[in-house]
Amino acid sequence: MPARNNKQNIIIIFSITLLAVMGVASLTPAFPTIARHFRLNMDEIGLLITAFTIPGIFMAPLMGILADRLGRKAVLIPSLVLFGLAGAACAHTNTFNTLLILRIFQGLGAASLGSLNITIIGDLFEGNRRTTIMGYNASVLSIGTAFYPAIGGALALINWKFIFYLPLLAIPIAIWALTTLPTPRPENGQTVKSYFNSLWKIVNQPYVWALFSMNIFVFIILYGAYLTFLPSFLETKFQSDSFEIGIIMSIMSITTAITATQLGRISKLFNKKQILSTSSIAYILALALLAFSSKITMVIIAVIIYGFGQGLFIPTIQTLLAGIASVRERASIMSINSMVLRIGQSMGPVVMALFYIEEKFFFVFMAASAIALGILIINNIFMRFKTK
Repeated sequence: MPARNNKQNIIIIFSITLLAVMGVASLTPAFPTIARHFRLNMDEIGLLITAFTIPGIFMAPLMGILADRLGRKAVLIPSLVLFGLAGAACAHTNTFNTLLILRIFQGLGAASLGSLNITIIGDLFEGNRRTTIMGYNASVLSIGTAFYPAIGGALALINWKFIFYLPLLAIPIAIWALTTLPTPRPENGQTVKSYFNSLWKIVNQPYVWALFSMNIFVFIILYGAYLTFLPSFLETKFQSDSFEIGIIMSIMSITTAITATQLGRISKLFNKKQILSTSSIAYILALALLAFSSKITMVIIAVIIYGFGQGLFIPTIQTLLAGIASVRERASIMSINSMVLRIGQSMGPVVMALFYIEEKFFFVFMAASAIALGILIINNIFMRFKTK
């Protein structure tokens, strides 16, 4: 592939990645403002995340199968268009129920974005180059999650509805991808039965189930303790406004971005099991520190440690999953993983709300730390099968 085209393809992929995280990252700093506007409590405001993520649980596997059988663009382009239009429509509703319905449609558009970008990286790159691009992609994702909260928080100070015009950026990116991005052509020689048999052989391994399980736990923590409860924790305990909340949350994402850019080098020194163990320990420490935070400096230290763990974990898991399948099944594997992530995202606010006992955030963050300990245990039991 010519270097110029290669660079352009990477930019398109990274643009899709930025869109994939926009739907939640830009909105969470505005949660306190939206909750006051619609007179919601903490349990109800989390539905804005759940409504967005639930469609991915059911649609992501189907999207992956279609991407393998019909081609990547046949799924990617309509998804981008739906994501953009449904997102913008959210700005024109005056009832919370209507907003939730539109978030479901926006979630349908987003269902395949977070898996197809990784799939296409797996299609176009191999070996350590794939690991390096995965790291940079995770860095771009983190840059998005770093800036989106700040942008969303700033927009919310004017009018929270303005946040929902950001997804319209998906339309020009869809046109660019349609006309430029090379993707594998579907192989029609493989029967449907043969395809599903091959897919099941890949999925039905203890090592693969372990990867999926760890991903569920990480996203329960991320979308529950971090994205849903940290903003309210900052507002309640430290009287932070939406812009300050966005800045603090951005610190985690910046740390993730810096860490992820170094994954190619780190992977040459340590195996995947060691990297995942280190990230799990970082999660445990960061969440425990949040539980005991009495000063804003303690919160900042905690989110930096959390970001370090995130920068190691996400691209490492993505690289491992992209490498277990050929181009014929890769989109389905990554879409199953996307479904797994959506399960974690959808469960996160609900599960963590169970530990919001007597309106104390301490129990939420300590429960999340215990879940991170579970990730460490799973990694050390099952990852011995894959250590390179």
